[in-house]
Amino acid sequence: MAETAMALDGVSKTIRNKTIISDLTFAIDKGEVFGFIGPNGAGKTTTIRMMVGLMKISDGDIRILGKSIKSDFKEAIQGIGAIVENPELYPFMSGWKNLKHFARMIPGITDERILEVVRLLGMEKPINEKVGRYSLGMRQRLGIAQALLHEPSVLILDEPTNGLDPAGMREIRQYIRRLAVEENVAVIISSHLLSEIELICDRIGIIKNGELVTTQSVHDNSDQQLSKIQLEAAPAERAIQLLKSQHDIDASDQDGSVAFKCEKETIPALVKTLTEQDIAIYQIKTANETLEDTFFDVIGANTIE
Repeated sequence: MAETAMALDGVSKTIRNKTIISDLTFAIDKGEVFGFIGPNGAGKTTTIRMMVGLMKISDGDIRILGKSIKSDFKEAIQGIGAIVENPELYPFMSGWKNLKHFARMIPGITDERILEVVRLLGMEKPINEKVGRYSLGMRQRLGIAQALLHEPSVLILDEPTNGLDPAGMREIRQYIRRLAVEENVAVIISSHLLSEIELICDRIGIIKNGELVTTQSVHDNSDQQLSKIQLEAAPAERAIQLLKSQHDIDASDQDGSVAFKCEKETIPALVKTLTEQDIAIYQIKTANETLEDTFFDVIGANTIE
């Protein structure tokens, strides 16, 4: 059974009598990559600030390996590494000297540990070059290396692929997955790039108006084999009525097509029903349910942070 790295228990935040975060309760296991997503102003940044101790918790508690942020702050916070957007680095120093500088802030970090992290992130060649010559992706990797020096149980990354080109995004994804497996770190990622979250995360948590709407496996939809169907049929209104009345399918008109979700295996029966009722079918398109579909189904909005 996986060990819980971080647990939020009834976490709330009130500012000037206004509730910003309300009763957040969920847990993240070691070795798990967890996506934390939500619309603009949902409370993601506020939650992350409470996770890393930059903002006081009004009610509830956050525990890292069982240590309370509220009552055992020093011990609890030692279990966290974090990067918010672009890491702050010294461009006139080499990557190695940057890591040595940060290592001095925490007792017990040896050159062997620095080298171990450098190898983990595949930075052996550029580590002695000045950071000012690094690409954005290389800076992100060095920032992650810095956050890992003290062997945290939880790594929090806010927009880790922000501004990267496709190759850089893929590279960061690969190293994050490697960290989760080889370092057994719980990685929490906050991002507005849902396609990236879908590729990298094991689970997601969706927050809206300061409340946790759902947590689920990223692969839930594929496991259920739900597909999005677009049916070009005429008359479309009659097709929608038949699907609802005879198969209890919530179909709707979408840009002139009949749109609905169902298991792929049921499509032949649906087509048979429609053709037997003299519905003309011209085209059928299928696609698997995506994380973006799930997101908008849950929040019913079209803006994300």
